[in-house]
Amino acid sequence: MALLDPESDKVFHEALAAHDHLGINTILRECHDLFKGVQSLTDCCGGDGTTARAIVKAFPHIKCNVLDLRKLVLHFWSDEDCINILAQCKKAIPSREMGGKVIVIDIVVGSSSKEMLETQLLVDMLMLVCTRGRQRDENDWSTIFTKAGFSDYKIIKKLGPRGVIEVYP
Repeated sequence: MALLDPESDKVFHEALAAHDHLGINTILRECHDLFKGVQSLTDCCGGDGTTARAIVKAFPHIKCNVLDLRKLVLHFWSDEDCINILAQCKKAIPSREMGGKVIVIDIVVGSSSKEMLETQLLVDMLMLVCTRGRQRDENDWSTIFTKAGFSDYKIIKKLGPRGVIEVYP
C-alpha cells in the first residue's frame, strides 16, 4: 500500500511505527487471553517487528514471524481488498476447533467518546483523499469478515479508537 501522494509515504509510515510502539504494551496488558493457546503467530504487515518482539517477550513459547513493513494494513485498503487479504489469511490458519483465528487490531469507528468519533470521521475524510482505505464501524467490519468467509468475530477490547478483534474461520 502506498499513499496516493508518494512524497508523504516515508513520514506517514514513521508515524505508523510510533503508533505501534505505543499500542502493543497496552494490548498485552489489557487483553490477557488474546494469545491463550497460541503456539505460532504471523504478524502480517509487522512493521519493524515491535509487535512480534513484544509478544515473544510476554509469551516466549509463541513462534512469531513478521511479514511486510506496513501497519494497520486493512485500514488503508478498500473493502474489496480487505476481503481478499482476509480470505488469504483464512486459508493459512487451522479451523476454529484447532485454535485458528485471525487477530485484527484496527480502528473501529464509534468505539470511543463523541469527541473521538468526530476525530475519527475527520481522519476518514483524510483517508479518502490520501489512500484507498477508510475508517470502518463494527457493521462494516462484520460485512468484510463474512464476505471473506469467516463464521464469527468478537471485539474483545476497545482501546480508544482501536478495536482488538478475534475473527474465526
